[in-house]
Amino acid sequence: MSARCQVTGRKPGFGMRVSHSHRRTRRRWDPNIQKKTYWLPGENRRVTLTLTLSAKGIKTVDRRGIEAVVRELRARGVKV
Repeated sequence: MSARCQVTGRKPGFGMRVSHSHRRTRRRWDPNIQKKTYWLPGENRRVTLTLTLSAKGIKTVDRRGIEAVVRELRARGVKV
């Protein structure tokens, strides 16, 4: 499973790890991926956005509402 958020589209960032001697090696910054279950009142069921929701995505769902986010995901063709 890739470290990518379904809601915001966040994905890993890449760069260099720099040691004390200034030797550089490759590294990556993964987004803060969470597992979250929401109650979808329109369909009277729970929706689990498993392993594909970042911390910023959770804040977005809280702000916009789960109904609007699920509607947008379905418009993109994501199975929810």
